[in-house]
Amino acid sequence: MPNSVKTRKVLEALHKLGFQGIRQKGSHLFFEHSDGRTTLVPLHKEIRIKLLVKIIKQDLKMSKEEFFKLLE
Repeated sequence: MPNSVKTRKVLEALHKLGFQGIRQKGSHLFFEHSDGRTTLVPLHKEIRIKLLVKIIKQDLKMSKEEFFKLLE
């Protein structure tokens, strides 16, 4: 498993899941889903796996395996 994932790929996966970027403050983008789920994603070149897994499990409420299939 890689140490980090490109932010562009994470943003594309969020859009595939139905999340929309609502607002941005500094280098963080707030996403919201029509079912009420929300998440905050840092807009750096890459996102470390540890942070990404936390976002996937707590905010997106899905398994990391499901999410990583969207990245391919």
